[in-house]
Amino acid sequence: MKPGSAAIVGAAETTEMGRIPELSVLGLHADAALNALADAGLSPSDIDGVATAGESPTALAWYLGITPTWVDGTTVGGCSFMLHVRHAAAAIAEGLCKTVLITHGESGRSRVGAARRASQPSSLQGQFEMPYGPVGPPTLFTIPVLRYIKETGLSEEKLAQVAVVQRDWAARNPRASFRDPITVEDVLTSRMIAWPFRLLMCCLVTDGGGALILTSAERARDFPQAPVYVLGTGESVETPLVSQMEDFTSSKAFRVAGKRAFEESGIRHDDVDHLMIYDAFAHLPLYGLEDLGFVGRGEAGDFIWEGNTAEGGRLPLNTNGGGLSYMHSGMYGMYALQESVRQLRGTAPAQVPNAKISIAHGVGGMFGASGTIVLGNEAP
Repeated sequence: MKPGSAAIVGAAETTEMGRIPELSVLGLHADAALNALADAGLSPSDIDGVATAGESPTALAWYLGITPTWVDGTTVGGCSFMLHVRHAAAAIAEGLCKTVLITHGESGRSRVGAARRASQPSSLQGQFEMPYGPVGPPTLFTIPVLRYIKETGLSEEKLAQVAVVQRDWAARNPRASFRDPITVEDVLTSRMIAWPFRLLMCCLVTDGGGALILTSAERARDFPQAPVYVLGTGESVETPLVSQMEDFTSSKAFRVAGKRAFEESGIRHDDVDHLMIYDAFAHLPLYGLEDLGFVGRGEAGDFIWEGNTAEGGRLPLNTNGGGLSYMHSGMYGMYALQESVRQLRGTAPAQVPNAKISIAHGVGGMFGASGTIVLGNEAP
């Protein structure tokens, strides 16, 4: 894909966020889609490409009255929407469609029409991980972070600081689920979930969703919102079994997706003004900072502790409050992309001054998949 050949011209989240018992999963997708269409000044009849995860693209297209010429139902967990942006940009460049709608919606808290996510006994997880007693992501994600702590010497205090900094960002965001300031002591004295994760190191469980609209850079100039250009993209997968990671202290999928996105965009790390790293748990920003190459191995804890990712720091990170304080309905990647768009439009509640390049980096499953998107507000 040629850098900047596609652009985001519509972006919006669901009207309400947090607890929405009156809407099903499909209803949340539709609510976000209609809000994004309004943001772009479009109607469903203007859409000829549809991508979604967590809901059938067939059901979504029918529900909205769209007859697409291109469809993507890629579902690899929370980073699915990063992959959708990548695939949509490629499809637009190939002339397979002109205007793509990407949607997300989950009733993570209210569970209205939500799918059951239990591992089948015949699946890889069911055969080789579930018999040993893990109870969902909080216990599965401890496997890599325990090795990371052992090899790098990361302290519990520095792991807790991830949540503290992100709560500081959330305090500036009226839509954030939790806004009251917290301290390292607050994090470390919150309820133990699975060592080293305390409650405040774990993601929220909410309802909500979001949607994006992409078109070609040439057409993007004709829309009411300033375009946000897709400068670089990357994707990869490693393993559906967290116990089988090549290296518990680093994600192969992160490294491959990030490297490809940087190479495609042609940017350097110093060019990045703003960064979103999927944070279902407090350790993920550490892996993201290191695997994307912003800091060396084992240096991310100190980097955050020293204030580099906080307000006024040299690399503002997860400025919406992240999955730990803003919002996490199950697949968080869409919310990271939404915040990147807001920052580059200059409309974010916690706005980074003069932000020109933002990266949204996502994870799917337990380090099973990854997608990296480099966005910019200036045409290359």
